[in-house]
Amino acid sequence: MGARKKRAPRRGSLGLRPRKRASSIVPRIRSWPEVESEKPLLLAFAAYKARMTHVYMIDDRPHIEPHLIPPNREIFAPVTVLEAPPMFILAIRTYYYKPGYGLLTFTEAWTQPPEELEINRAIPTLKVSDTDKKLAFIEENLNKIADIRVIAATQPKLTGGLSKKKPDLIEIKIGGGTGIEDRFEYAKKILGNEVRVNEVFREGQFVDVIAVTKGKGFQGVIKRFGVKELPRWHKHRKGSRKVGSRSPGIGAISPVPQPGQMGFHRRTEYNKRILKIGSNGYEVTPKGGFLGYGIIRSDYIILHGSVPGPRKRIVILRHPIRKTPWTPEGPPTITYISLESKQGV
Repeated sequence: MGARKKRAPRRGSLGLRPRKRASSIVPRIRSWPEVESEKPLLLAFAAYKARMTHVYMIDDRPHIEPHLIPPNREIFAPVTVLEAPPMFILAIRTYYYKPGYGLLTFTEAWTQPPEELEINRAIPTLKVSDTDKKLAFIEENLNKIADIRVIAATQPKLTGGLSKKKPDLIEIKIGGGTGIEDRFEYAKKILGNEVRVNEVFREGQFVDVIAVTKGKGFQGVIKRFGVKELPRWHKHRKGSRKVGSRSPGIGAISPVPQPGQMGFHRRTEYNKRILKIGSNGYEVTPKGGFLGYGIIRSDYIILHGSVPGPRKRIVILRHPIRKTPWTPEGPPTITYISLESKQGV
């Protein structure tokens, strides 16, 4: 008989390596989309994950075979509820382009934040001076500027489920408008003011979700990569919960699955749809509050599907950078939101 052909599936995606811990629990946005909008707007917003629930809504997706799947039917949908308190705009940061180096920081203009924001918890050494002079300097050199962004601070004190007071800081690009001058005027307008989520996104649109996944610590190859456990007769040698050289095709896999960090990775999920944006948190808070979170007290977002990370984790929503599956004409009609207790009683 001929030799048995050895084969085995690849263990783990090479696109997600190295599987190391995220550098920060607040994910940095590495790429920005080009948005077509008459007015300038922020391209991202920060929210905090509460929990999941479910809704019934009218299916408004375009169906390829309407005779098999009737349109406008009522469907069940799992959803994630995010609490999105208003963000305070702390500073304007400008960039210029240098060939061979890319975007480099040109200058910044900071404003004095209010005391109730408690920004000293995040930036203890912040000293603000000459804001008007720096804004005038930026306006004189707009022909050199290639990109305008703002530094925004979250307000976790306004949420119902977070006990922390320290704001999280993120850098957000300004898109849309007719050019750099239009974006700079918008940046000056929102500097030192609050921006709400309904000024950045609209109901029914698709967004990208960027977050840090739930950490699972140091794990072996069985749990980390799904490698098959070795037969029982291996146990009297060097163990069975490992990669064995006698496993079919394991020598052809490169790199070989190894134990290490599992979870707490920065991940991006593309094209999640916003079903609803509201300001009355009691519309979505179940009886007894969300487990481990509590009551929604500020603006909220209902997102179709799941979101990376555990409850209370910061989640960054960004305008979609990839082509969306379809272009919704508006928000879907939600007929029922489950407000039943999640405590099993």
